[in-house]
Amino acid sequence: MPRDRSTADTYTTPLKRLLAVLLVISLVGLFLLWRIDSPRVERFRAHVVDRVLPNFEWAMAPVTGTINLVRDFQSYRRLHDQNQELKRELQQMKKWKEAAVQLGQENARLLDLNKVRLDPRLTFITGVVMADSGSPFRQSVVLNVGARDGILNGWAAMDGLGLVGRISGVGERTSRVLLLTDAASRIPVTIQPSGQPAILAGDNTLAPALDFIENPDLVRPGDRVISSGDGGVFPPGLLVGQVATDPGGRSRVRLSADYERLEFLRVLRHHGHKTINDPGAMVLPPNAPDHPAETAQTQGDSNG
Repeated sequence: MPRDRSTADTYTTPLKRLLAVLLVISLVGLFLLWRIDSPRVERFRAHVVDRVLPNFEWAMAPVTGTINLVRDFQSYRRLHDQNQELKRELQQMKKWKEAAVQLGQENARLLDLNKVRLDPRLTFITGVVMADSGSPFRQSVVLNVGARDGILNGWAAMDGLGLVGRISGVGERTSRVLLLTDAASRIPVTIQPSGQPAILAGDNTLAPALDFIENPDLVRPGDRVISSGDGGVFPPGLLVGQVATDPGGRSRVRLSADYERLEFLRVLRHHGHKTINDPGAMVLPPNAPDHPAETAQTQGDSNG
């Protein structure tokens, strides 16, 4: 047995060496053939490719499929990265959009505060909302204006859209505004265009109820609600909101003021209406005689 194994090695080793040398020579020759720049050699190369390559399509199919799979995977990876980048940009754009909307609303309120047309006898001072009580039983906000700015209890507070509430506490540098939505808030209002008087009663919701309507049949959803001025607390004609009906059929007011973004409030200086004790003072100028006879006698004395 050892002799047979040595004999096999004696024949196979030179054969392997011969095949390796032939393979190297063939590869070198093929390389040189492929590097020769000659029209005749070029035609020969084309003839060899036409003969050999179609017969090896089955062998190249797995390689081609693998290459295509790798390319598709790279393409999907790029698409995934682009999709993630677009999602990040979309989130950023949403943040910028929200900021732009808030700035636009704030700008609109400030512009409305500057251009609002009220009773020419009314003046106002604008304050910044510093804090919210956040209590479920009392709804109010604190302004950075107080007694040093001449603020008095009972004055009306508005944002750029509508009536918000009234001053219910004044400090030296701050004041508290009791909102219309508070359960302790009761203000007289007028419903337009029917002119029906009513009481706006807060109930800690964003849609206070309308009570004591004189003729409810004349009130329609969408009617305008303004302050009536009764009682001398609020000046008349301040916009409050619009009439709405809840599922139970009760009339409520959809407030015009934006209670979710109370940033600036305008406090109206309202010192009440002047009481007229002498009806004649409404017609005759001051220092004028009260009776026509006195006027005639005065004119006769001056002519004499």
